[in-house]
Amino acid sequence: MDGSVAYLVTTVVCLAGVAAVVLVLAAVRGSRTRTSEGVATGDGSGGAESPRDPRRLRPGDTVEIRRLSYLVRGTIRLVDGGWSWAEHLLDDPDGVPRRLSVQEHPELELVLWAAEPGVRLTPGAPILDLDGRRYSWAESGQARYTATGITGLDPTGTMRYHDYQAPGGARLSFEAYGETGWAVARGEVLHRTEVTVHPRTGEG
Repeated sequence: MDGSVAYLVTTVVCLAGVAAVVLVLAAVRGSRTRTSEGVATGDGSGGAESPRDPRRLRPGDTVEIRRLSYLVRGTIRLVDGGWSWAEHLLDDPDGVPRRLSVQEHPELELVLWAAEPGVRLTPGAPILDLDGRRYSWAESGQARYTATGITGLDPTGTMRYHDYQAPGGARLSFEAYGETGWAVARGEVLHRTEVTVHPRTGEG
């Protein structure tokens, strides 16, 4: 083997080695990227593709919140411009109308709401006081909705809303579907670990 041929063989071997290293590094990086995006976290909580992800809740599922289990009897999906979120109506053993809102804002936000039919407040003011707590206006608008399951609503329609927040994360909401009057609810933000989804039988 003369010098030029030996040089060529050595070059090819070196390039093949570099290519192999690059492919290995790319595979490792891709694996970490998929993990960080929640496709396969390995922590048992499930990612965006998991049927246990709150973003995939639907009627018939059971959701466990702070060790209490609720059946999702209906789901309302809403869109207001570039924002979209879901409100899941829960069967509460105490008979209190509750719902779980799920949205990415841009981080995943979970809020458990309890209806307050006895509250006589009107939305619109920048500040509202209720039971010694002061709520500040956060956002308002009108959204289009699609309802599935048992909701008591038409399959599609519009909903007006006003949302308020108090120090510490407490929430106050006013919602009006169609031509109905304002329904008031108080909410509290949940940590992701406080919510466990149990898909309906046969769906993981």
